[in-house]
Amino acid sequence: MRIGEVAAEVGVDTSTIRYYESVGVLPEPERAPSGYRSYAPDDVERLRFVTLARSLGVGLDDIRQILGLRDQGEAPCRYVRGVLDRQVDAVEERIVQLQTLSSELRKLQKAARTLPDTSTDDPCVCHILQPAGTEH
Repeated sequence: MRIGEVAAEVGVDTSTIRYYESVGVLPEPERAPSGYRSYAPDDVERLRFVTLARSLGVGLDDIRQILGLRDQGEAPCRYVRGVLDRQVDAVEERIVQLQTLSSELRKLQKAARTLPDTSTDDPCVCHILQPAGTEH
């Protein structure tokens, strides 16, 4: 298969495939006599795996490690479990951070409704968004 066919089948851009090749997540493909990249079914499956892993937030270093284990004939499942544990922890921490941000934004939103617009001769861009303690 050519790169465009692979991209269409997996649902990624050709530039993404080239990037994954350049960072060593995907091996350099065979080349046809014309110079076009030529991909085998295994390459497509590997790209599907990379695409799924990236959609789950798995980093390229972890993906390289997982694929490296697989390429060495080792089952990477234990490593994948550890990656998933770290991903779940990171997502849960991010959720807490986003909930805190949402709460602070709601407070600011409520306060902003009671404030007048900034005067055009005031050097402050907008007094709704300014650090605490720098009131004008």
